[in-house]
Order: sequence, then C-alpha cells, then structure tokens
Amino acid sequence: MNAASTARLFLLAAIWGASFLFMRIGVPVFGPVALIMFRVAIAAGFLWLASRWLGQTLGLRRHWRYFLTLGVLNSALPFVLFAYAAQALPASLLSILNATAPLFGAAIGALWLRLPLSIPVALGLACGLAGVSLLVGQNVALSGDRAWPALAAGLLAPASYGVASLYTRIHPGLATPFGNAHGSMWMASLALLPLFLVAPFRQTPDAGDWAAVSLLGVLCTGAAYLLYFRLIDDVGPTRALSVAFLIPVFGVLWGVVFLDEAVGWHTLFGGALILAGIALSSGLLERRGQQV
Repeated sequence: MNAASTARLFLLAAIWGASFLFMRIGVPVFGPVALIMFRVAIAAGFLWLASRWLGQTLGLRRHWRYFLTLGVLNSALPFVLFAYAAQALPASLLSILNATAPLFGAAIGALWLRLPLSIPVALGLACGLAGVSLLVGQNVALSGDRAWPALAAGLLAPASYGVASLYTRIHPGLATPFGNAHGSMWMASLALLPLFLVAPFRQTPDAGDWAAVSLLGVLCTGAAYLLYFRLIDDVGPTRALSVAFLIPVFGVLWGVVFLDEAVGWHTLFGGALILAGIALSSGLLERRGQQV
C-alpha cells in the first residue's frame, strides 16, 4: 500500500469514526429517527450529484426491491439503532460495537449460508464474544438496567450490517458498489419517511445542530462511500477492509477529545479482543502470513 492509499485509509477511518461523535451531538435535538432521516436523505442527494458527475447509472426501477432490502438492512435500521444507543452510550463504545459487524457476518454466514467455520474463524468469534461480553458487563455494572436497551440496539446494528453483507453476497452483480450505496440511500430515505412524519424534533435545532447532521450526511456517509470505493480500486477489497481496525481508534479519540469521555481499561481491553477476533475471523492474519 503506497503513501497515498495509506493516507486515504486513515482519512476514511477518521471520518467514519467521527460519525458517532456527530450522532451523540445531534440525537438529543433531532431524536433518532429524524436525525437518521436527514442523514440518509442528505447522503442520497450528495451521491446523486456524484453519480451525475461520474456518469454512473443506477437502475432503481429494475432493482428497487434489492435496493429497498439493502437500504433497510445496511442503512435505515442500523443507523437508527446506533442513534437510539447514542442517547445513552458514549461515542467511543459505539465505535467499538460497530467493529463487530464482520464477526456477525461470519457467524450469520455459518448459520444461514452453511459457510464452513474454520478453526481461526471459530477462535475469532470466541475472541470477539469475549470482548463484547466484557464491554457489556462493565457498562451494565456502571449504568444499571437502563443500559440494556441501548446496548441491545448497539449490538443489533452491526448484526444488521452482517446480514446486509451476506445479502449482497447472494445477489452478486445487481449493482456496482457505488450503485449499492446510492440506491440504498434513496430506499433508506423512503423506508424512514413514514416514521419521520410522526417523529417530531425534540428541540429546535440551532446552526450547530444542522452542521452536525449535514456533516453526518455529506462527509460521514456520502463522501466516505466515495473514498471507500476509491480505496477498493487502489488496493483491493481485502486491504480496504482493514479500515475496520482503525475506526474504533478514531471513535475513541474523538470521544475523548471533543466529548470528554472517559475510557477505562475494560473499553481498551474489550476493544482489543474484538479487533483480534476480526483479524482471525476475516482471515487477515492468514493472508498476511502468506504474503511475507
């Protein structure tokens, strides 16, 4: 990986890590549904402009059912769940829970698609489960029973990402990666519209609140997808997936710097276990060993 690709990788991780910061800022004012409705609608508009610039076609009428399913599983549902969890959980913890998506993907793939479960994958799942258990147990001990709904939402969100990744795997070739992002944002907006219409703002947003939701939509969603696809073109999907290891690092960093969040040993150790589990279950360590 050259210097330019490495810089893009770190920039992407920093942007996606910041999404949890912006959710923590925006959700008390907008509420979970309205915040995510604006996020996906703004991202859809941004990606439409990008598609016009890049000459990308979508084929929304032909594959609307596919885009609707993907939009719900990969955007609307997990985004709302994370926004709900952000009302009670720190951004640092949310970014670590987000990193469990590959673990859920491997577990669901083994159960749903009967994909073989190798020893490294099994060890990775066990390691990730230990990390999640540590994080959940410690946060329940600190916050009591009121932490359970937020933690459940924070774990269901990456599980939804895992299902979405398998859904695209069993429906290959229906759209390009850019098309998946673009079409799913429009359909996520459509799916959230009925809820948005009956979910009033909790407070009157000020300029800072609108800035947070705009950055969430344009930077952390639309622009981040474009950067991710550029990274895939440059270094391939396997190396691009290594961004999953860096997102929690930046998520924790932004939470500490901008929100004064405290990070204890359980957060660091639990996060390390989860990242180790991702490395094992995704086969990154094995591939690196073969390249040496």
